[in-house]
Amino acid sequence: MRNTRFPGLVALALGASVLAGPAAAQQQPARPAPAPAATPDEALGLPPADWWFQEQAGGRFPGTAAARAYRELLAGRQPRQPVVVAIVDTGVDIEHEDLDGVIWTNEDEIPGNGVDDDRNGYVDDVHGWSFIGGRGGNVHQDTYEITRIYASLRRYEGARPDTLSAAGRADFQRWQQVKADFQKEIASAQEQLQQVAGIKTALDQFLGVLRREVGSDSLTVEKVTALRPVRIDVMQAQQAYLQLAAAGITPKAVDEEVERLQGRLRNGLNPDFNPRTVVGDDPADLTQRNYGNNDVEGPDASHGTHVAGIVGAERGNGIGVDGIAPAVRIMPVRVVPDGDERDKDVANAIRYAVDNGARVINMSFGKAYSPQKGVVDDAVRYADSKGVLLVHAAGNDASNLDERPSYPIRAFQAGGQPKLWIEVGASSYTADSLAASFSNYSQTRVDVFAPGVSILSTVPGNGYERNQGTSMAAPVVSGLAALIMSYYPQLTAEQVRAIILESATRFPNQRVIKPGEESGQVAFSTLSATGGVVNAYEALRLAAQRAGSR
Repeated sequence: MRNTRFPGLVALALGASVLAGPAAAQQQPARPAPAPAATPDEALGLPPADWWFQEQAGGRFPGTAAARAYRELLAGRQPRQPVVVAIVDTGVDIEHEDLDGVIWTNEDEIPGNGVDDDRNGYVDDVHGWSFIGGRGGNVHQDTYEITRIYASLRRYEGARPDTLSAAGRADFQRWQQVKADFQKEIASAQEQLQQVAGIKTALDQFLGVLRREVGSDSLTVEKVTALRPVRIDVMQAQQAYLQLAAAGITPKAVDEEVERLQGRLRNGLNPDFNPRTVVGDDPADLTQRNYGNNDVEGPDASHGTHVAGIVGAERGNGIGVDGIAPAVRIMPVRVVPDGDERDKDVANAIRYAVDNGARVINMSFGKAYSPQKGVVDDAVRYADSKGVLLVHAAGNDASNLDERPSYPIRAFQAGGQPKLWIEVGASSYTADSLAASFSNYSQTRVDVFAPGVSILSTVPGNGYERNQGTSMAAPVVSGLAALIMSYYPQLTAEQVRAIILESATRFPNQRVIKPGEESGQVAFSTLSATGGVVNAYEALRLAAQRAGSR
């Protein structure tokens, strides 16, 4: 499952007056309207759009220092080679104005001739591949892994353990646990839907108040900020609107979250829902590899397009945003639906990326169960043997990964682990909230943190949006790896991994609120193995030393 677009939306700390709506807000004391701000970003309390490129200064913006690296270390220099980065995700808008010049092209494939020209098993894979599509169309929504496990075991509903074999009793016990977990998931989804629907109801009321006050159906941050209300209901509506906007939560985003949660109940947690027939494969046959289609965008490429832009949006073209890597080729590999990705598809995506020249594979997705983990482990071993770096988002559950893994995970079932894996948590833009409130963490399973809050990047239709999640932090690291590889191609992936981790900016004395908690502080250094945030400037300096270059 892709990291949600707005982690923590349902837990958003709106005041009681905000959730209650304008009618209740009239009972609250009046407050002065906010003073005009110099920019919309400042009005919302947001950092600069490129904050994650900056370095720490005055306790703010502990970003990657990539801007300094380009200014002081790379000025006048050109990358020595392009680096292919596979974006294993929901799909990528390959025609986006800020991505179309950096999309990977399979030069050995003739577009649209219906022939597997390069004989790699995939027909017309000109710009990548989708393992969740077929001749029948594309999978958009799919079930969650726990739903699939529940469906496979529900034959034990009403069974009598004393009539079962030893193996059957073991399955019956597993069924009981899975059933309990499944019912908790349904209850949680229902509760979240109720909360977000409440936010939507309150927001609709506020929007009505503000539209009447502005005298227009079109609301913008500038218009709402400029209001000087005298009525309490307008003041409270203004406050709520700007508070939501500061969190990057628009009315459209709230509507989409309601729709997502409704879909979760209707499809993701429905054991009778099966969209897989359009693919045409046998989901149980883990040996199948040559299935899918070449539609690398799919029905909803928002998440994958945002991830791709962080890695490699065209630099210096005068439009949009800049990716962190200058000489990247983005290879879209679609495996993530609105639901949980399947282990078989993830394994095949890794193999496809490796076999077609990717040096870095970004995986901004995760799930709570991995019933066919062995097939993923085999693919990870294959990537490791070929010198390909895997970068995985730690997840947005504000959980300790030692207690609640987010698959795929580095550790193999049979023991051991790959050398070329980086697990990434999300950091924020002020020192006092350095660890993003939603980020997963672990001093043994998370390697490093990277900026993952209020990240402006590409979205389909030539658009740009700020999103947050470890989904955004992982491509910062993938892009940094590609940046190093493009200037120092003589370095191995293992050396690049070591450079990224060794050069991370440490915060040994920084105490932060532990993700998922409202108070009480822990040392930031206890949340990952390095206790640091990636630093592009220091990484490139160290890379130059390791490569024997001035």
